[in-house]
Amino acid sequence: MMTKNLLTGNNVKLRALEPEDLEFLYKIENNESFWEVSHTQTPFSKYILKQYLENAHLDIFEAKQLRLLIEEKSTGKQIGMIDLFDFNPQHKRAGVGILIHPDYQQKGFALESLSVLITYCFSHLNLHQLYANITVDNEKSIALFQKNNFKKVGVKKDWIFYNGKFKDELLFQLINA
Repeated sequence: MMTKNLLTGNNVKLRALEPEDLEFLYKIENNESFWEVSHTQTPFSKYILKQYLENAHLDIFEAKQLRLLIEEKSTGKQIGMIDLFDFNPQHKRAGVGILIHPDYQQKGFALESLSVLITYCFSHLNLHQLYANITVDNEKSIALFQKNNFKKVGVKKDWIFYNGKFKDELLFQLINA
């Protein structure tokens, strides 16, 4: 009897990063249009990203974070990444971030990837809650997290300074009830 992979949905597969993902990671991390959400200010070299990939084997309990690659299930094509960060096993919570390559946005991949990750976090990692930090103008992300039952629980005023001005950041939570 074959068991279902916890990190596989109908159209997506979440998997650990591999050395072969270097070019994709390089393109994503150095795409300045993503820097606001990733809090990046300078480009990454391939050398640094290669070192990151070599250390990506660290367990979430040791690294306190987990980055997974999102693949389109039918083609195996790399389409994005989804992260758990600030993993806190004592308080049973983690932050979530997701990024889908622009060519694959608005096709349901983010919604399914987030849903698969939520199931994994609550059933396998035994987390009590997940949270996301989203700027007030990121309507696509707000809609994505709300579709996955995250609730807005707060506003951090003037939290993000980007392109010469401050933006509020919203805090969303999903409690495993």
